[in-house]
Amino acid sequence: MTRFKSHMDTALAEASAAATRGEVPVGAVLVAPDGHVVAQAGNRTRELNDPTAHAEILVIREGCTRAGSERLPGYDLYVTLEPCPMCATAISAARIRRVYYAAADPKSGGVAQGPRIFSHPQCHHVPEVYDGIGAGEAEQILRDFFAARR
Repeated sequence: MTRFKSHMDTALAEASAAATRGEVPVGAVLVAPDGHVVAQAGNRTRELNDPTAHAEILVIREGCTRAGSERLPGYDLYVTLEPCPMCATAISAARIRRVYYAAADPKSGGVAQGPRIFSHPQCHHVPEVYDGIGAGEAEQILRDFFAARR
């Protein structure tokens, strides 16, 4: 039996680095079935002038490139904020096995909030979802980031 190892600390570090760059502080880590980290990133929408450059999308792109496939069965994704509808759809399309997210996103979430992508009848793949891991730290990073801009 494989022992569970959370990679949320790495995702939180990516979120903090994104904040330092002036990006909304969200970080993600993609883990291969054998447990090694394949990709890690923070949001880069402003830096890349790309509204799709969310942390989740960036690590999924890198993971698919490394795997040589558009699907990532058996891979796990750690993200500091509940994925938005776009990212949740990409997670489903990539066939990610499990999603671990820290903070809920009542405004823009797409998993437990809003459109609840994985509950939609047109969703072709539903990953296992675990929420709340590292939520307090993720929420604080977000609060500090937005407080500094108001």
